Amino acid sequence: MIRRNVLLRIACVVFLAATALAQTGGELRFCLRSEPKTFNPLLVADDASETIRYLTGGVLIRVNRLSQVAEPELATDWKISKDGRSITFTLREHVFFSDGTPFTAEDVASTVRQMMDPNLHSATGDAFRSGSGSVAVQVLAPNRITVTFPAAVAGLDRQFDQVAILSAKSPKKEMAALGPFYVADYKAGSYVLLKKNPNYWKSDKDGKKLPYLDGVRLDIQSNRDIETLRFRRGEIDLINSIDAEYYDRISETSPSLVRDAGPSLDSEQMWFNQVAKAPLPAYKVQWFRSQNFRRAVSEAINRDDLARVAFSSHAKPALGPVSPANRLWFDNNLKPTPYDTTASLRRLQQDGFRLDKNVLRDKEGHEVEFSIITNAGNKYRERMATMIQQDLGKIGIKVNVLTLDFPSMIERMTQSFNYEAALLGLANVDVDPNAQMTVWMSSGDNHQWNPQEKTPETPWEAEIDRLMQQQASSVDFKVRKAAFDKVQEIVADQAPFIYLVNKNALMAISNSVQGEVPVVLRPQSYWNVERMSLNAETAKARQ
Repeated sequence: MIRRNVLLRIACVVFLAATALAQTGGELRFCLRSEPKTFNPLLVADDASETIRYLTGGVLIRVNRLSQVAEPELATDWKISKDGRSITFTLREHVFFSDGTPFTAEDVASTVRQMMDPNLHSATGDAFRSGSGSVAVQVLAPNRITVTFPAAVAGLDRQFDQVAILSAKSPKKEMAALGPFYVADYKAGSYVLLKKNPNYWKSDKDGKKLPYLDGVRLDIQSNRDIETLRFRRGEIDLINSIDAEYYDRISETSPSLVRDAGPSLDSEQMWFNQVAKAPLPAYKVQWFRSQNFRRAVSEAINRDDLARVAFSSHAKPALGPVSPANRLWFDNNLKPTPYDTTASLRRLQQDGFRLDKNVLRDKEGHEVEFSIITNAGNKYRERMATMIQQDLGKIGIKVNVLTLDFPSMIERMTQSFNYEAALLGLANVDVDPNAQMTVWMSSGDNHQWNPQEKTPETPWEAEIDRLMQQQASSVDFKVRKAAFDKVQEIVADQAPFIYLVNKNALMAISNSVQGEVPVVLRPQSYWNVERMSLNAETAKARQ
């Protein structure tokens, strides 16, 4: 009996020790694919720096990546003025930076002033620049502050998801963190080491301090093959975003290690060059500016095949400019573009095109031929371009595929305009339509089919300008949603972009990781990192 009791006590001790290790969490490891360009969260403009900001930055409001709803963080409450210009925050009290410096409204005031200083050139601040003039900051109490902008900022509260608060008093400046981790070490070209913030304010439902993890090691590795090999060996714990080819390689032998969260916010699309001064024959510009021509090309492309073949079924045919994964802003009235070569030819005939011995000719007899440029080395786009070439060949259109290095492609798209059609993707980080203002406004740099128009060159572009300005100046979600739904419907009808597929959000996560909840919004695999941990065996091995 005594022996049995001793064994039971030993078992209990082992169990409790294992539980403690699991809750402690150990050191999570994954890769950055480039060198971080900054540790200042207000200057973030690259993926690596954004990863570090997400892991170390404390924000007033956080958009929950699963529900896509704005939730309180360092601000316990907030109120937006009726005119959409001001927001008043009530701040969480008894919160400290990683170095022990107290968090107060003065830190928020200092952060906002820095962010909106035009001399800083903050990409984060650009999202708040709604009109000319300066921002006004009023500290009402140590835990209350009002920020007033020169003009209304649509979706004002959600914009603060990207604003990591800096200390106004800490000698460590931006290295003093309010997030779950802080930067403990950095070796250029090798790694960034994050350690658990001892002063992080959150606890779990049982009162245990978060985060569970002791730290995060971010190895700098741009080679996808090496990254995948290290994941297979167990040297890193996750790959946050993985291509379909690598996903399938891992899935063949270890299906439990991969996650497909479904269609992401990212889109793949093609478009025709409609720039008046482009060095193209006038008759081709006339084709490209024809709604019937663009929609006919769209109808002749088999999107189901693109998703199945080019992306090994890890993509879905795109319905329009917004992915269905964007729960707030997707227009549910949009319908898929059917693959229908008969309807395509019928539409082309309305503009005088005709088939002549399997060759499509325009009303002046010109053979319909154009080139699609895409970036060399992107095998998915190269495959799609080849498949589009084959699809359009079925309606008599000759397509040439030209792959270019990325700088050369950008030069043609933005400076010389020496191209006919292009195939590229758009990575959407923010669900709010304001993030796409430069795409849809006719004066925008990213209005790719005809950028930087001095005035809208078509009535439908003028209407999109009006609608985008309407949604951007309103604080009423219903007004904004109605306006942006109409934008999506105009884009679907006019087809300035021919949307092809929405890639799925693919990731690889080790079985040693606990508490992960894969989502489609970035960062897909570690958005809830403060509640993630490693199993006892892995955690112990990394102590």
